[in-house]
Amino acid sequence: MKWKTIILILGAVLLSLFAIYSNKTLLSEKASPKIDLIPVQNLFTNLQTNKSHYSPGDAVTFSLSNQTKSETIKIAYYHLDRKIEEQTLSVNDSTEQSWSWNPPNDDYKGYLAEITMFKGNHVQTETIAVDVSSDWSKFPRYGFLSEFGESTGENVSHVISSLNRYHINGLQFYDWHEEHQQPLKTEGDSPASHWQDVANRDISLETVKQYIDFAHQKNMKTMAYNLLYGSFENKDIPREWHLFKDSQHEIIDQHPLPDQWKSNVNIMNPTNPWWQDYIINQQKNVYRRLPFDGWHIDQLGDRGDVFNEWGSPVQIVDGFQPFLSKIKQEIPDKEIVMNAVNQYGQSAIAEASPSFLYTEVWDEYKSYSDLKRILDENASLSKRDESSVLAAYMNYNHSNQPGSFNEAGILSANAVIFANGGAHLEQGEHMLSKEYFPLHQLNMEASLQEKMIDYYDFLTAYENILRENVTNSSIELTSNEGIPLSFGDAVQGQIWILPKQKEKQKIIHFINFLDAKTMEWRDSDAAQPAPSERTNLDFTIKEEKKINRMWLASPDTKSSMPIAVPFVQKGKDVSFTLPSLTYWDMLVIEYEE
Repeated sequence: MKWKTIILILGAVLLSLFAIYSNKTLLSEKASPKIDLIPVQNLFTNLQTNKSHYSPGDAVTFSLSNQTKSETIKIAYYHLDRKIEEQTLSVNDSTEQSWSWNPPNDDYKGYLAEITMFKGNHVQTETIAVDVSSDWSKFPRYGFLSEFGESTGENVSHVISSLNRYHINGLQFYDWHEEHQQPLKTEGDSPASHWQDVANRDISLETVKQYIDFAHQKNMKTMAYNLLYGSFENKDIPREWHLFKDSQHEIIDQHPLPDQWKSNVNIMNPTNPWWQDYIINQQKNVYRRLPFDGWHIDQLGDRGDVFNEWGSPVQIVDGFQPFLSKIKQEIPDKEIVMNAVNQYGQSAIAEASPSFLYTEVWDEYKSYSDLKRILDENASLSKRDESSVLAAYMNYNHSNQPGSFNEAGILSANAVIFANGGAHLEQGEHMLSKEYFPLHQLNMEASLQEKMIDYYDFLTAYENILRENVTNSSIELTSNEGIPLSFGDAVQGQIWILPKQKEKQKIIHFINFLDAKTMEWRDSDAAQPAPSERTNLDFTIKEEKKINRMWLASPDTKSSMPIAVPFVQKGKDVSFTLPSLTYWDMLVIEYEE
């Protein structure tokens, strides 16, 4: 009886304690109801990283501007779809917040940082990408500069900071020089303080130097533009170094320029060893006086039938590889990139292993499918798995008068270029629309600026499955709703399916041309309409391998964040749903071991 009494007493005590605890919990829950968070866009702005890319072991410094007194910041760091680290910060009283993050020590990795700021029940979430790469040319994001007149350090800093937000890690200094055969004007043994370029525009040495310095602070490479084989007229250059249009060597080959410019361009013989030595020494003179990181080498494409001083036919392209290799041998500590105009000479250029392959795209390659063909060809020519950059000028005719870029045309072209492993030369002090880079007729409206940041964050964060050891693949995929799909070439009125393969991952790109009015990537007249957003798109693929998981990311939704995609695999049939598709979705399939 005694033990039974004790057990009953203990049981009563425990029941009382449980009742008290439960009551307190209920009271607590009533006292602190769940707060419904309201997404806003007014808590912070100007989210930045301090560099365009980082070497392994470097700390990344983030910064943002507070718009109001907030409470906390939470940061989540992702590599592809995996969250690898989290941080929580208290917001200080300053209007500027900054913090550091030490990424893993792995080289050549892209990351996405998700920053969330809280104030009461208000929350703002933004993302920004990080590239950890010891060599910029592994994942080049190439921009340009073209205005070098008198400027302030504040203006130069603003331009470079804006390009840094796009993670631009290399800059082409277009027409910075005085003359092609003598790029740097000197006075005595020193560089001149000012000169005029071929178009009679004023150039300031101090501005050029400031741009180089500010770019280096952001870890951007600086490339000095010049032709491989150009000279002004009536200069003290031996006639026998020129190319001629006739076998009697009476007519010098010449590239005409506008009448009000300084000179036309005489075409030199790139196979001539004396010209090679001459222009290489001119470039060495540039490097002695200005800390450029390399030479962006231009050409003028196929010149037709041309002849040397002996009247013998010259195949210009035959001179590219030996000339470039000679440049690398003579100046081994500097980079080279060479323009393959419409792919002219690209195979010879690739033989010399430039920092990356660069193509200026013209109307022989008009369609979205043609852009893929160029990028595929460059990948096959690459000797060191070099990446590709396309100089593809948008809204060309539309830019004959002042106006704005057509957002739909820009994003459609970038979706195709990025999905196929390339980058797009387009960002500088302004956005490019023509081959003469200083032309600035079209503006980027605020919406396009924001979306371009999303696209460049996407290109950077997912560089490892967009641009690294990725090959074309095949897939059997159908739309359960009967939406038309195209495989191979892009087709107007269809979704273009681009399957890729990387190790044990399959990457499927969905590019939306259902509402397209043109399949010419240039969107020359700015007529491409924005595609309607499609939601809850059901698909089935045939797959023999056992799938471990699927995930999705898009630059069009939720700041490029990765999301899991549920799927059902029954035998060889795998069904899944894309939550939405505007311009471009990227679906990643990971297989079981």
